[in-house]
Amino acid sequence: MNKARQPFAILCIIFLMSTLLLACSSTKNDEGNAAANTAAGNTAATAAPTAEASAEPAATTRSYTDYKGHTVEIPVNPQRIIYSGETYGDLIALGVQATGYPLSMAEGQVFKDKLTGVEDVGFPINLEKTLELQPDLIIYAGIEEADFDALSKIAPTIIFDTFAPLKERMQEIGGILGKTTEAEAWLAQYQTQEDAMWAQLKASGMKEGETAAVFTYYPGDRLFVMATTGLSQVLYGENGFKPTPAIQKVLDADMGFQEISMEVIQEYAGDRIFLLTPVADEAKASTDKLLESAVWKSLPAVKNGYVYTQDIMKTSSDAATREWLLGEIPAMLNK
Repeated sequence: MNKARQPFAILCIIFLMSTLLLACSSTKNDEGNAAANTAAGNTAATAAPTAEASAEPAATTRSYTDYKGHTVEIPVNPQRIIYSGETYGDLIALGVQATGYPLSMAEGQVFKDKLTGVEDVGFPINLEKTLELQPDLIIYAGIEEADFDALSKIAPTIIFDTFAPLKERMQEIGGILGKTTEAEAWLAQYQTQEDAMWAQLKASGMKEGETAAVFTYYPGDRLFVMATTGLSQVLYGENGFKPTPAIQKVLDADMGFQEISMEVIQEYAGDRIFLLTPVADEAKASTDKLLESAVWKSLPAVKNGYVYTQDIMKTSSDAATREWLLGEIPAMLNK
């Protein structure tokens, strides 16, 4: 009887051990799966911040080399600009208002009434006032290294070529101010308006190949013929008037203007003459003397009534003035 029960007892023990082993196995699997899931979760949680950390913030400054060779770290999008130069109207055309500017330079300019809120930094530029305004960028037209060094101690400073051609200058200043798109849009609009102006003038009597000259006096009885600056930049546009051979030589030399004597004015005078009214009384007196001279009265443009006058301060090279002149030139010629 005892021998018969032993195999049964052994079977029961084997069954119990199998059950325990299965339970342990299941527990280990569950623990393993849980551990695996936990590890995976930890990995994902670790991976997410790593991915976020790898996305570097956008740069706030960039390296810029000005036309005088200074390499400077400047803001990508400057907010507090000091602009000391002749072509402030470039900024206005791009919808930018400087924090500081030599307000005396705006006297008589077509954009004078658009400077509300702009602080006067004086001319020559006042370093104390510039420091007070806490600029993040200084754009300076001067070329003296001492001035550059002094301004650079206040804020990132670049020397800007305000006498560069309009297209080149607008593209450059647009890039400096983070306004590249706006600069290209303005240039395209300006070109359309300029083409329309010349088409209008030719339809109303301007002949192909007509020449023009621009003259003005400076104090000291100094007579100048204008070339790559101001009004002449517009007049000698692709579809505009042609320079006389003498003026072409000045243009080829890339000169803004050239001093000449009254005795040789006939070599420079074109089919049409534009006379810029000076600011100084002494220069105005010299202009009056020229108008009464026999040399002046002998010029074909004078005899034909093709002489036009304009305030010299309203013939600057800046973008705002250039745009204004597109409406003013037809008005002058149609008088």
